[in-house]
Amino acid sequence: MLVVADNTGAKKLQVIRLHGGYQRRTSGLGDIVTCVVKEADPRGVVKKSDVVHVVLVRIHKETRRPDGTYVRFDDNAGVVIDQKSKEPKGTRIFGPVARELRTKGFSKIISLAPEVV
Repeated sequence: MLVVADNTGAKKLQVIRLHGGYQRRTSGLGDIVTCVVKEADPRGVVKKSDVVHVVLVRIHKETRRPDGTYVRFDDNAGVVIDQKSKEPKGTRIFGPVARELRTKGFSKIISLAPEVV
């Protein structure tokens, strides 16, 4: 289960598919997953039971960086993106996001985020 870190109207997401191999079991920061919307606002861009593509911006599992430090967040959160253009569907991003998104090519999410950790 994921928390949504944007203003598309979705509140909770459930991961149903990991991209990048048919036997893949885990995903990290900046990975794209397929989710189904479990809770949503009635006037949002996405509705309940919609299948959406999401990029992970915060994960609870620690991630090692090349300089030897580790980064870990309090929750698992994602941003709903367009499947073809990889641009976020929302216009605002809530909460901190990981610096690893820049190397994965999500510079639009980095620029919208209030804090990059």
